[in-house]
Amino acid sequence: MKSQNERKQIIFGQTIRDLRHKRGMTLAKLAHIHPSYAADVERGERNLSLLNVLKLAAALPVHPGKLFVEF
Repeated sequence: MKSQNERKQIIFGQTIRDLRHKRGMTLAKLAHIHPSYAADVERGERNLSLLNVLKLAAALPVHPGKLFVEF
């Protein structure tokens, strides 16, 4: 059973993936983050720093708060 924090990471990753797909972006173009790291984020397997959250928001481009709407 996943913890509440793990579920939040999964939801966050799904939000990133959905926004990226809507914009037709590849993992390679996502905020200058290594594609394998970005894939881990989208699967909810990484706990991002604030700076990486801000990079992702700028790359998508959305307000950083939009990445947390599902919580």
